[in-house]
Amino acid sequence: MRRASAIICGLAGGLTLAAAAALWSAPEWLIDQLARQHPGCLYRVPTQAPLVALTIDDGPDPISTPVILAELRRQEARATFFLITERVRGQEQLVRTITSEGHELGNHFTRDRASIRLSPNAFEADLLRAHQVLAPYGPVRWARPGSGWYSRAMIDIMRRHGYRCALGSVYPFDATIPSAVLAARYIMWHARPGTVVVLHDGGGRGHRTAAVLSEVLPELRRRGYRVVSLSELAAADRRTVPRWARAWRLTSARDMEATCPPG
Repeated sequence: MRRASAIICGLAGGLTLAAAAALWSAPEWLIDQLARQHPGCLYRVPTQAPLVALTIDDGPDPISTPVILAELRRQEARATFFLITERVRGQEQLVRTITSEGHELGNHFTRDRASIRLSPNAFEADLLRAHQVLAPYGPVRWARPGSGWYSRAMIDIMRRHGYRCALGSVYPFDATIPSAVLAARYIMWHARPGTVVVLHDGGGRGHRTAAVLSEVLPELRRRGYRVVSLSELAAADRRTVPRWARAWRLTSARDMEATCPPG
């Protein structure tokens, strides 16, 4: 019995290590296959331009967001901040600072919850309530569903209101693994032209993000990359992908329905 338990534990440990290795070394083709199977959301941009988009979820935070902004300013980098709008009240000046320093706002809805659990009507109402809060600060083009899951109905609602859905291709598990070192190594290992990086703000997560950026941004610059907002990266897609290919991708996406796991 003891021997059987040891074998089972050994197999479980091996599977855990294998899963961890797969997550660590997730190749671009796997991200692209996921995007094809579950269309409607941007994961990364097919471009040869030396651009990486930085996205930061769950702010604003009165303590950690200014630290992140200071690091971005120091490294001359730009980001898209996906804000949870129940956290905006009392932080209006901080949101104005985000946009005045050249960063972009994204819609991460009103509360930190899984958007997929909402009915279509509730999802639409939540999107629009968040938009009303964010729109006075500037253009808001991108939405990121809470927890990363989405359905075709959600994509249709976002499009109907002028939004594009965005997840990402480099997710360093910073929301669950409290290691700035691991997150920084993961980003540097996976950074490619067209990468979309996902990091998090708020409390300890935000301070770890600032620490990650202090290591990652100088290295990306040394490699010849510019760190930009999602809209800047999407513009590179328009410059490098032929019009017929863009039309084909859009038509294909409309012909398929899916629910997608977290980016």
